[in-house]
Amino acid sequence: MHVQHRAPRPGAARVTLLTEGTYPHSHGGVSVWCDQLVSGMPDIDFDVIAVTGTGRESLAWDLPQHVSEPVTVPMWGPAPTGAPPRGRRERLLMASYERFLTALLDPSAEDGFAPALYEMAHAARDGRLSPALRGDRALRVLTGVWNRRGLPVREARPTLHDAVTATGLLEHALRPLSARPPEHGVAHAVSGGVAVLPGLAAKELHGVPLLLTEHGVYLRERYLGYRTGPYRWPVKAVLLGFFRLLAEETYRQAALVTPGNRYNRLWEEEGGADPQLIRTVYNGVDPAAFPPAGPEPQRPTLSWAGRVDPIKDLETLIRAFAEVREVLPEATLRLFGGTPRGGEAYRERCEALAASLGQGDAVTFEGRVDDIRDAYAAGSVVMLSSISEGFPFTLIEAMSCGRATISTDVGGVREAVGDAGLVVPPRDPAAMAAAALELLGDPARRAAMGEAARLRVIDQFTLRQTIETFRGIYLDLSVRGMFQLADPWGADLDSTVMLRSVAG
Repeated sequence: MHVQHRAPRPGAARVTLLTEGTYPHSHGGVSVWCDQLVSGMPDIDFDVIAVTGTGRESLAWDLPQHVSEPVTVPMWGPAPTGAPPRGRRERLLMASYERFLTALLDPSAEDGFAPALYEMAHAARDGRLSPALRGDRALRVLTGVWNRRGLPVREARPTLHDAVTATGLLEHALRPLSARPPEHGVAHAVSGGVAVLPGLAAKELHGVPLLLTEHGVYLRERYLGYRTGPYRWPVKAVLLGFFRLLAEETYRQAALVTPGNRYNRLWEEEGGADPQLIRTVYNGVDPAAFPPAGPEPQRPTLSWAGRVDPIKDLETLIRAFAEVREVLPEATLRLFGGTPRGGEAYRERCEALAASLGQGDAVTFEGRVDDIRDAYAAGSVVMLSSISEGFPFTLIEAMSCGRATISTDVGGVREAVGDAGLVVPPRDPAAMAAAALELLGDPARRAAMGEAARLRVIDQFTLRQTIETFRGIYLDLSVRGMFQLADPWGADLDSTVMLRSVAG
């Protein structure tokens, strides 16, 4: 994971973006947002520590000159190299690991999570953690904690297979600790979860300020994912305990938390974030880059854009479309977006659902489109059917293009839409179908709604506002970092006052 960094420019602020499965190796909303930030701030030097799948992913974006070559941390590629610890080092590491596991499973021991995590981080940077977690002793430590009297997980009778599964998943989740953490500037985690781990290490070791932006709520999405995951309860208890305590530690350590919507703020405050250090910063688009889309298609058409993923709940959208077609047989549903690696089975399931409902001829999976504006122009109405979102780019882009929208009531959707679109409950095909029929049957209302949507974007959600907000945050946090490095004992008061003024 070694990379040659470009020499810092004299006087330029430095920001390390911490990403997971997004920029610069994939497309999608968060990746677009990262590209907007770096492209809009040529005066700031950027590094990237990117948590990826296999480590073989190619770059999906052309990186500007002020962005260094990314450091990649493969979650599912070859394990980090290193020798397992022996003797006293092994005993100390396994003692830390035992305290770590105990915190995950015993509410009375949660205070031990952070100290154990940082002790394990030292071993990860020396290449000792992953080999240690792949050894038999780590399995014995977990089974020992699991079977303590009084712990609820003991009643689920964990098996050796459960221990192997949970330990393997934890080993992968902790791999980002093996990356060299930034030593200067600002560490900006663009999501919660495992991408934050190098930022927490940077804060602990070097006093580097940690900025956290959450577009969706990472912890909530882990709960949604593991609810239907193929694991027994003992495994889920370990992993969900880890993600919950990691989120809480991140909120405690962040110098500033910038959710992409006000909905996220509730989760962040519940997780322990200081309300005075939370500042909502909405995503923005350039209205000139997303001009009015022009005439609607001749046939009544619902369009959707995004990645083909269970969290986007295309099954509900397809079921709703089947109800629409009972009234409007000429209607079509066009789905634009790529299928992430590993998501092929979900796409096949959606295609099979459309066929089983007799809609195979009217539902088309278009794949990635070269110009996303074509996806919005393709619809009389643009749909969003997700069960979890932050402040979705596809929604505000479609609004900027002057299209009427129907969206599920998740995350910051209501904040984005206001009165300029229809919002329906998630996982409710009947409500979605009724809204679609309402708009498809009223061209004048669609036109008025589309015009109001574009005006709303121009007034509240422009890219210029987003970039200038983050430039100010970066510069203010950089000053705080310099104060801490120069005077780690005396900077608290001044920097805290400064940050509270930034947080508004």
